[in-house]
Parts: sequence; structure tokens; C-alpha cells
Amino acid sequence: MENDYRSNFSSMQVEYTYYDIAKYLSDKGKSVDELPYSMRILLELTLRHGAKNSEIKQFLDNFLDWDEKHDKDVPYKPERVVLQDFTGVPALVDLAAMRDAIKKRGGDPQMINPEVPVHLVIDHSVQVDMAGSDEAFDFNVKKEFERNKERYTFLKWAQNSFDNLTIIPPDTGIIHQVNIEYLADVIRHTKDNVAFPDTLVGTDSHTTMVNGLGVLGWGVGGIEAEASMLGQESYFPTPKVVGVKLFGKLSETVTATDLALTITKLLRDHNVVGKFVEFYGPGLKELPLANRATIANMAPEYGATCGFFPIDDQTLAYLKLTDRSGAQVKLVEDYAKANNLFYDEKHDAIRHYSEYEELDLGTVRSSVAGPKRPQDLVAVEDLADQFRHYDDLASYSVQVNNKEFTLRPGALGIAAITSCTNTSNPEVLIAAGLIAKKAVELGLKIPEYVKTSFAPGSRVVAAYLTAANLQKYLDKLGFNIVGYGCTTCIGNSGQLNSGLQEAVEKDGYPIAAIESGNRNFEGRVNPLIKDTYLASPPLVVVYAIAGTLDLNVEEDPLATTETGQNIYLRDLWPTANEISKVIQAYVKPALFSENYGNIFQQNQTWNELAATTSETYAWDENSTYIANPPFFDYADKADSLSNLRVLAKLGDTITTDHISPAGFIGQKTPAGKYLLSKQIAATDFNSYGARRGNHEVMMRGTLANIRLQNQLTPDKQGGFTKSWLTNQETTIYEAAMDYKAHNIGTVILAGNDYGMGSSRDWAAKGVQLLGVKAVIAASFERIHRSNLVMMGVLPLQYLEGQNTESLGLTGAEAFNIELDGKIAHVSAVSPEHTVHFDVKVRFDAPIDKKYYNAHGILPLVVQKKLN
Repeated sequence: MENDYRSNFSSMQVEYTYYDIAKYLSDKGKSVDELPYSMRILLELTLRHGAKNSEIKQFLDNFLDWDEKHDKDVPYKPERVVLQDFTGVPALVDLAAMRDAIKKRGGDPQMINPEVPVHLVIDHSVQVDMAGSDEAFDFNVKKEFERNKERYTFLKWAQNSFDNLTIIPPDTGIIHQVNIEYLADVIRHTKDNVAFPDTLVGTDSHTTMVNGLGVLGWGVGGIEAEASMLGQESYFPTPKVVGVKLFGKLSETVTATDLALTITKLLRDHNVVGKFVEFYGPGLKELPLANRATIANMAPEYGATCGFFPIDDQTLAYLKLTDRSGAQVKLVEDYAKANNLFYDEKHDAIRHYSEYEELDLGTVRSSVAGPKRPQDLVAVEDLADQFRHYDDLASYSVQVNNKEFTLRPGALGIAAITSCTNTSNPEVLIAAGLIAKKAVELGLKIPEYVKTSFAPGSRVVAAYLTAANLQKYLDKLGFNIVGYGCTTCIGNSGQLNSGLQEAVEKDGYPIAAIESGNRNFEGRVNPLIKDTYLASPPLVVVYAIAGTLDLNVEEDPLATTETGQNIYLRDLWPTANEISKVIQAYVKPALFSENYGNIFQQNQTWNELAATTSETYAWDENSTYIANPPFFDYADKADSLSNLRVLAKLGDTITTDHISPAGFIGQKTPAGKYLLSKQIAATDFNSYGARRGNHEVMMRGTLANIRLQNQLTPDKQGGFTKSWLTNQETTIYEAAMDYKAHNIGTVILAGNDYGMGSSRDWAAKGVQLLGVKAVIAASFERIHRSNLVMMGVLPLQYLEGQNTESLGLTGAEAFNIELDGKIAHVSAVSPEHTVHFDVKVRFDAPIDKKYYNAHGILPLVVQKKLN
């Protein structure tokens, strides 16, 4: 019998089998000690699945001399999938549509079911309609259910009708924090006690947060997640692994956020795009799990596929803190040690990485990042300099709550402790609470033009802040809890405070925001905010008290008491000892087990929501939230790559926020006009994210971001283009529909890093529905390139040294594309010139060509099921 490399170990007197990676490597003349921990997990997965599937088994040899085989592929078949509702709703809509497509073709609709455990956490729909009051939470939740009843009813149907699907109700926590505190097992096992590492993909790019727990996983688009849900393994080139050695110790006044932002800058400069990042070194033992999770969360911001921390004593300590069972904690330890997944500092010198970086933790300084990219690190003493280019701008007077305020650029419209990156970390939240306590005791208040909000990542956070008697001080400053979900950071910030909202809407004065999230792209947090900075929760409170970012908080007074005393940062900032005492006294395992023990009973409104159970979904043709998408209408049509006209000519760093509909829906936009035509009042538009289950809204919002600069319309910002049919400026949506009516396909021209940012599947779905056949870019972000292929859109990359400008492409040309293996031949023809050039076809995985030829993954899977 062929060696399948199984071994045994026992844990708590239970015998387990596992696939022994050291035994496999030894048999091939290699040492496991040389292999990065993240690669060890991929090897185990390939070894285990390969034992039953020869298609997977053939890739095992690619782990031998892996760092010389970056043109070879490795498979990835994760053990589970996590979804958030913005991306999860359209994913489940697609599954429902696939059931319809199967039934229409004479098959059994129940062939379409998730084949691995899927958890959908409803966390992206709550908006900050009300803030700064004790009524805010109840008001926002009520509005959330009013807006989202159709979506939630659909999700209830999905929960009732699909196998292997669990819905975490709204207003209980955010996907990433629920994942590390509750869903992630670190090590799992089958019913017959085969043990293996927990692995996953998630429909949110910050799924990487779970890497801090020693669990390998990353964010993918909804369509790529659907592939995993449907049992399709994905393939990607053997990754380069960047080893980041951490040593030294953080100084007392530096937070995990400062460290995460510093690492983001360091690794963006290193260029880790598309690579694995793995942390090691003596600094690990000084880095608690919550800090690791903050760093791992930011992996999309530094561009890595993952930011991985191997399992060690800190992992076990966190599992105990979050009240995982003793048997589970012991299983994690025993398996990790048996299968060489437990971190061993002694082998740091032996372990091989593709590239190396290092950071002395003692050099990290108090920092923020902005004004529109998370990698743009700014030391707090230099923040005021960021606003000097506004010095010629006059000050600005506004009335808020019948009070007159004179503002300068840097004045804060929003100060938000928002859920995703930092609220898993008790250190920074308790620091924020202690600052609030000192500020209130000194009689300080936050200026009334600043909209303050607090959205914890789980109810555990509220429990320990309340137990520690700190939440009441945050409340007094205006940092009342507004909801448990992804709020300000994704554009669910609501309107600015009344008075400021109307003034800035009218005059466009540059107002700033500070938030504890991870994304600050232009136009993201609020369409009226010009400059957004990322910061730790305590710094969010500090700057909110000052009311402006235009100061040096390390030297300048933040505020003045009623008696005229200047208050400085040093008067408010707590010591490490103060923070530690509160954590030890109030952050207890029982809080976690009590919260997650009744997580499915916490939202009565959700539990009372009625929903049906059926093989196929009963689509409501009048719904503006849920609609049957037309992705199967094109399955039998050949795509022409001739006479393609340029829909948009774009520059560098076009993010998925620029491409995909996100945030606010304007009344005058194509999506707004569509909703008005359906008798939806503007006050009920909700957000694009909430309407991701309706393709009519989403295709109208694609490439409609107010900050998008299409070079075909240099005089206008937003979703505009020049139609080559009329030679007139029009919206991108209207031009696209006109091209489609004339059976003309389109192409997008772009620069570097096209598609960077969140894993928004509608950035690919939307352009496909607009009739885009190809995107030609200087480079692509990993997730978006994959999403384009999986929707049947051709990703093409300029050859080294070439780009839109060097080739003299104006966008007025008609493009003809001829595929020739890994290269495509392009001719761009206009009355002025003809340009011939070759581009690289970005089919990076073996299955990409199959997806493209089948018009996307959804038609491909339906056909496979029917066959």
C-alpha cells in the first residue's frame, strides 16, 4: 500500500490520526524545520485531500524546493467559509439563482448546497443614523430592520433552505471578531478523529484577522467564496513568503494600532502584494493575541495575501481567555506540537523565507495614517503639517445646536471608534475608556460639530467596559454604542451632525475624520469628508476632544477647562499599569462564554422574522433588494473581442471602492433615478451595500464613485465617460447600455494596482453586466484579478515597461484582442493612429481558463452539477 503519511497522537486520552508533514518531507529528503509555518498548513491540506483526490495529490511535489517554483501552483480547499451580509447576500442570491438554473435545465435544485460549513454574520447593515445619545443603539437597530426586512427575510429563507449554513443574527458582533472569539477552532477533527488545521476563506478582505490566531485564511470575492462553498478547490501560484522578524518591546505609550500602521507602511514599501507574510522572532512572546489580530487584520492594507502568526503559548492563552473548552485548548497544543505547527524560536535561523524584513518594536512611535491611504504613516507630532496646504483657505463658520463654531481645515466632522480592526483589543479600548474618564472628571466636552460613535466588534466589549464602569464616561463624551457592526469604516457613517451636514453639502468645505478602522480611501467613510485618518481608539477620543487634527497632540493643549486650565495629552493618557489592572479585573473568560452561549437568542426582532422553506426562492419582481441575476443568460453566447470601445480610461490605484458601488446612493445617480422610478423615497434608499442582492441597482452604481476620475472626461469627477457612439459626455451606465444595445463590447484601461482594496465581488460582477469584455491594466490586486476571471472578464496586463501612456493610447481607439496562450495580441485603431502591442493574459491558476471559457464560475458549476 502506498504511503499516505498518517501518524497518531493522543490528547486528553483520545487517539487521533493526522497527516504527518515531517514524515512526508523526510521521505523526500527535506526537513520540516526549513519550511515556513504557513506553507506547512498548505502542505498538510494538500497531503490530506490528495490522499483521496489525485488531481490535488499531483501538486505535492511543488512543496519541495517551493521557493524556486513560483510559476507552479498549490491547491487550496478550505475547511469552512465565513460571509458577511453585504457580500453574503449576493453569494446566497447566486446560489438561489443556480437552483433556478438547475431546475430550468431539468435537474434537482437541491444539488446546490454549501459543501463545507458556512457562517454568515450579519454585521454590515447597521448605519449610524443616530449617534451621541443613549437612544442611538435602539434607534439604529430599528432603522436597520425597517430598511433591510426584505434582505433579512431572504437570509431567513436561505438559513431554512440550505444545508451547512448558519446565520449569526444582526447586532451581535462583527464577522472578524466573532471569528476569532467563537468560530475559529484552530485545530479541527472529523467524526472518526482525523485532526487537521482550521482553514477558511471569507467574503471580506480582513478575514486575515484570524491569521493572528494561527489559522490560515484570507479574503476572497463572493464568487470565489461560492466556489469554496460548492466544493471547488482553488489554485494559486506557490506564494513567496516574506519572513518578518520582530524583536524588542513596544514602549509604554505605543499601542497595537501604532504597531499595525507601522507594519503596514513597512510592508507596503517592501512590496508584499500577492505574497504571504509570516511573523517570527523573539518579539512574538511580547505580543499578545489581540495585538497580533490587529496586525493580521491589516494584511490587505500592506497588500499581503495573509499576515500569519504561528501557534504558540499566546494562542493557547487567548483560547483560554475566550473560554474555549479545556479539551479543545489541549487538542490545539498537542496537535500543533505533534505536526510541527507549534512555533519554535530555536529554528528561526534554519527556517527559509523568500524574502526577509525586520522590525525593532522599540522604534514604533505614536502614529496615524492618511489622509486617503492606510499605508501613509504620519507621526502624531507631524499631523498638523498635513493641513498646511490649506493655509490659504479662509476659516469657516457653522451653526450646530444653535452654537456658532469657526472651523479650519482639519476640523473633525467624524470621530469613530469603529468595529473591525481594533475593538478586538481590550488594551486600546480600555485606554480609550480611561481617557474618557479623566476627560469627564476634568469637565471636558467634545465640540458639538463632531459626530462621535462607538461600534464594538462584539457584545463582550460592551460587557467588560460596563463592568469596569468605563462605558458611562465614553457615553458622557458622546461615544455611545451605536451598533455592533461595520459602520463608519465602510461608509455606514450616516449624515454629519445637523448644521455641519447642510453647510458642507452647500459649500464643500474640507472637513476631516478620524476613525479606528483600516480603510480611509477617498469618499469612503462619508461623501462630504475630505481627509480621513486611521488611529487607535484612545487617539480617536483625544482628537475628538480637540475637535481638530490640526495640532501636535504631544505638545499642544487639547482643550481648556472651565477654569482656564490647559489640558495636554499627558494629563489624559493612562499608564500601562492602569490599563493592565482593568484588564485583569474585568476581561474574564466567563464574559465570552456567556455572550456566545446565547448569541442566537440575543436579537428578538430577528427571531420573530417569518420566512418560508422551499427548494427554490420565490422571487418578488417588485423587490429592489433581491432579484434573480442574469448571469446565466450569457452562458450560450460567444464573446467577441473585436471592435471593443473604451468605457473608462483610469489611472493608478483604482480601488474596488472606485469600481464597486459602496456607501451612499445619490438621488441624481443612475441608481438613485432607478429607485425613484420604483417609488422608493430618497430617505429609504439605504446603501449600495445593503442592495447588493439586486443587480439592477448594482450595475447602475458600478464605476459611479464620486471621486472616480475617468480620463475620458477630465473636466468631471464621478461616474462619467465620453460615448464614442455620440461623442457626448454621459454617465458610464448610460454609455454602457447604449453600447450593449448596439452589440458593442467595451474595455477598461487602467494603471497600477487596479482593484486594490476590499474583496468586492460587485467590482467584477458590475463591469461584466455593463458589457466589459476585458480590463487592460499595468498591474492587478490579487482578489480582483481572480474575481474578473470568475465572472468571465479577461484580465490583461501590459508587458514590463509599457502602459497606457507609453503606448500613446488615448481611449478613442477601437480595440481588437486575439488570445494566443499566455499572451494576447492587441490592435488599437483610431482615425489618428493604429497601435499594435502584446499583453500578458492573467490566467494565474489552472482553472482560470475554464472559468473564462464557461463565461464564469456560476455557469461552469451548474454545468458540472448537471453532468
